[in-house]
Amino acid sequence: MSLQDLIDQAVAIETDEVLTHAHSRDVVLPNKAGTMALITLDNGHDHTKPNTFGPKGLASLNAAIDAALARDDVAAIGVTGKPFILAAGADLTGVPKLTDREQALNLGKIGHGVMRKLIDGGKPSFAFVNGVALGGGLEVALHAQYRTVSVAAGMLATPEVFLGLIPGWGGNFLLPNLIGADKAVKVVVENALNQNKMLGGPDAVSYGIGDVLLDSADFLEQSLLWASKVLTGEITVTRPEIDRGEAWDAAVARGKGFADLKVSGAAPAPYRALDLIAAAKDNDRDRGFAAEDEALADLIMREELRSGLYAFDLVNKRAKRPAGAPDKSLARPVSKVGVVGAGLMAGQLALLFVRRLEVPVVLTDLDQERVDRGVGYVHGEIDKLLGKGRIRSDKASQLKALVTGSVDRQVFADADFVIEAVFEELQLKKTIFADLEKIIRPNAILATNTSSLSITQMAADLEHPERVVGFHFFNPVAVLPLLEIIRADQTDDASLATAFAVGKTLKKSCVLVKDAPAFVVNRLLTRFLGEVSAAVDEGTPIPAADKALSALGLPMPPFVLLQLVGLPVALHVAETMNAAYPDRFAVSENLAKVVAAGKSSFYVWPEGKPVVDPEVEALVTVGDQPSTAEELRTRVLTALAEEIRIMLDEGVVAEAQDIDLCLLLGAGWPFHLGGITPYLDRSGIAEKVNGSRFLPKGVAGLA
Repeated sequence: MSLQDLIDQAVAIETDEVLTHAHSRDVVLPNKAGTMALITLDNGHDHTKPNTFGPKGLASLNAAIDAALARDDVAAIGVTGKPFILAAGADLTGVPKLTDREQALNLGKIGHGVMRKLIDGGKPSFAFVNGVALGGGLEVALHAQYRTVSVAAGMLATPEVFLGLIPGWGGNFLLPNLIGADKAVKVVVENALNQNKMLGGPDAVSYGIGDVLLDSADFLEQSLLWASKVLTGEITVTRPEIDRGEAWDAAVARGKGFADLKVSGAAPAPYRALDLIAAAKDNDRDRGFAAEDEALADLIMREELRSGLYAFDLVNKRAKRPAGAPDKSLARPVSKVGVVGAGLMAGQLALLFVRRLEVPVVLTDLDQERVDRGVGYVHGEIDKLLGKGRIRSDKASQLKALVTGSVDRQVFADADFVIEAVFEELQLKKTIFADLEKIIRPNAILATNTSSLSITQMAADLEHPERVVGFHFFNPVAVLPLLEIIRADQTDDASLATAFAVGKTLKKSCVLVKDAPAFVVNRLLTRFLGEVSAAVDEGTPIPAADKALSALGLPMPPFVLLQLVGLPVALHVAETMNAAYPDRFAVSENLAKVVAAGKSSFYVWPEGKPVVDPEVEALVTVGDQPSTAEELRTRVLTALAEEIRIMLDEGVVAEAQDIDLCLLLGAGWPFHLGGITPYLDRSGIAEKVNGSRFLPKGVAGLA
């Protein structure tokens, strides 16, 4: 079957595609280098709706390349994108319409067939990477023989394995053969599984993905000039020789270890990508591309992709339009921020506020030594950003000048937003808010970063309880994107709208949560950890309990998570939940013993591997009724299904999708599982426990 036949079949299936046109125009190159057919990818929308490749978009690109190749007067072909965007990869909205493997296989063949004409067509080809280049967008650039990259280009990556796919249009073959297996494994697997880390323009060129880095102000003009010099021989592009020895195999082995760490074998995509990179060491292009076609077809038909797309949709759409948020026009401006406390969490908050809002941020604490330490931490982190080249020296000086400290809370008198980040003790927080109310403006926001306490109780005795709001971040603050915004009983719309506006400026994904004990993430994690701890108390060995949950592909084992959360914090939240819901939340006596002994973990880490601390073993008392791995997984998932149904009935969030969003962004629930509620639906546990599913058929690939 010809390429055109494959395209025609695919176009007939996909009827709702937002078409990315491949507009071609002739450009007379400098230095008498001839005429270039410059193809610009553009879907007709602004930068908020990036170019993507569906069947019609690939057909348009195919026609533009064919037309250029057919002309004797065209010396070279160039491909670029609309302002700020080359292309954001395949149009995945059409994936649910692919009902059999042959259709999925053809999608890979079409992408390869169209793009490889830039390599095999017989004319020099250039990609001018002016902005976002994700997945298939980066792959179309990889097919070009030469690449310029804008210094302002961001979001260059192959994020496919994060969603349950592989780079299916050449990335697994072309990247390692261009930049070596070591860097290719980083880009294709490690960056994708590391919260979808992206490369900027300078990074892409340093990796060898781009040949030259050019200024953004006149990027296209400079790219055309550079291309003309390549064509006339004034510039010769040299690329380093690729190490095809043991280093290639070592890079693939390292990638498999990283994938094991991240998904524990529970998601096939990263392993298929690594197999393809391993094979690219000896494959020619035809065999490499054919292997990608087969892998892509297999993965498109798996439920992990449907789950990943559901999760991706939540993060990229629902998170940008939080359910229940008041009209943004009600938000008040914030021109100064106060932070009560100067410890580690307070310092992280101050750093985030000053970087994103770029307004004065002032910290207070009980004594000058603590204040100086808190301000010093923020200044030190800014210096680290400068040292890494993330900000310029003038920006670093500006940000440091905005962060100050004091032992006198009168410095909050002109603040518009004050957040407390002190110890989790209700009366202490009530006292702080009572003191602040005498100082701050009547309409200034009082926010609390509490992880479990009642905001309504915290505000109960204030003259203006309507301006108190929960603002719950997750640790580390700079990394985890979730922000639970909690509305207390008397919080008014203007204060809530201001909180959402601030959260958006902080570049956090905000979810509106009812004032209920431990809110969403901590409530479910506490129920989860409570069941695991109970099983250990009954006699299940700690390593066995950790291993039992690895089949879910969770980001870390439960008892490693306890260490990250902090054992005293976990105990405190468990006690809070036990006071609220004693029938479902128990307090582990063993956890209390370990905390009382001053231990920070159940493990010690000789040679970098976790081993149960002998001193902890001596402290704890266990029964003689261990659970099997299957019994423990069922127990944990049953408890989560029960708790989520109760939370939805209580109206803690608007819908089940908000529960999924919170766990994806705040607890690292794996994207390949699509969210906790579709996973519980697919496994049958939701219906068994609650008598019904959380989501309707057709959502998250549910049959």
